[in-house]
Formats: sequence, structure tokens, C-alpha cells
Amino acid sequence: MKESGRKQGAVSPCAACKLLRRRCAQDCIFAPYFPADEPQKFANVHKVFGASNVNKMLQELQVHQRGDAVSSMVYEANARVRDPVYGCVGAISSLQQQIDVLQTQLALAQAEVVHMRMRQAATMPNHGVNSNDNASPSSKLLSPHTKSFFAMDMVVDQANMGESLWSC
Repeated sequence: MKESGRKQGAVSPCAACKLLRRRCAQDCIFAPYFPADEPQKFANVHKVFGASNVNKMLQELQVHQRGDAVSSMVYEANARVRDPVYGCVGAISSLQQQIDVLQTQLALAQAEVVHMRMRQAATMPNHGVNSNDNASPSSKLLSPHTKSFFAMDMVVDQANMGESLWSC
């Protein structure tokens, strides 16, 4: 049976106390969040924030908030170790650029679908319906055998198109 990363009977120091070379007390604030089997987790946090600052931050928080705070510190510390200048801001910026590229690709794909549907609608036969009955006023001015580019949007199935194309 384990209690907050320690074996009963023999006291195993948490990763923080092990790195700081101190005795791990029963009420150690680091022990629940930095277990002995994850030494790099605390090493990075200590390198970026310092043990004293982490201790102060954790003591100022309520117990139920400390886990989330440690997760945030570990994420920021790992990002800062990978990229000392920008840290997690660099990761966020990179992800934002990926989002921008993907949104552009999505818009192009949606436009291509609209274009393909318009081409398909333009090549569909009228199935015996008089082409001038449903035509727009501008297309009535053209000869009966000429299709207006502006009248084609009436042929596209707009009920199904709105759901799949423009809902992001």
C-alpha cells in the first residue's frame, strides 16, 4: 500500500526532496505532486521556477487547485527547457499558425465543393421542365438554349449544402 508516493514503513523521499537533498517530511507539500519515480518532472520545474517559488505558489493555493497549478508549471517548465526564449508561447504560436493553414485549406476545399456542385448542376438535364418557368429575370433575356451563370445557383441543393459547408 502506498501513501502519496511513499512506502509504508520505509520513508522514500519525493522527487523534490531527493533533488534538494533534504529529508522528506510527512506533510511535504511537494510529495503528492512530484513522486520519487518522476525526478525529471521536478528537476525542470525547479530549473525554471525555483523550489522556493514553487513552494510559495503551492502554499497560496487551496489544496484542490494545487494539482492543476503543478500541471501548468510542469508544462511551462518543459516548454521553457525545449525553447528557453519563447517557452509555451512559442508552442502556442506554432499551433496558431497550423490552425491558420488548416482554416485556409478548409476554405479552399469548401469553395471547390461549391464549384463542383455548380458544374454538376450546370450539366444536369431539365427532365422535361420548361427552362424559362424557373429562370431568373436576367436569364429570360437570353435565348432558350443558353443557361445563365447566375441562374445555376438555383439548381444547387442549398438545403444540404448549408449544413456541411459553412458549419465550422
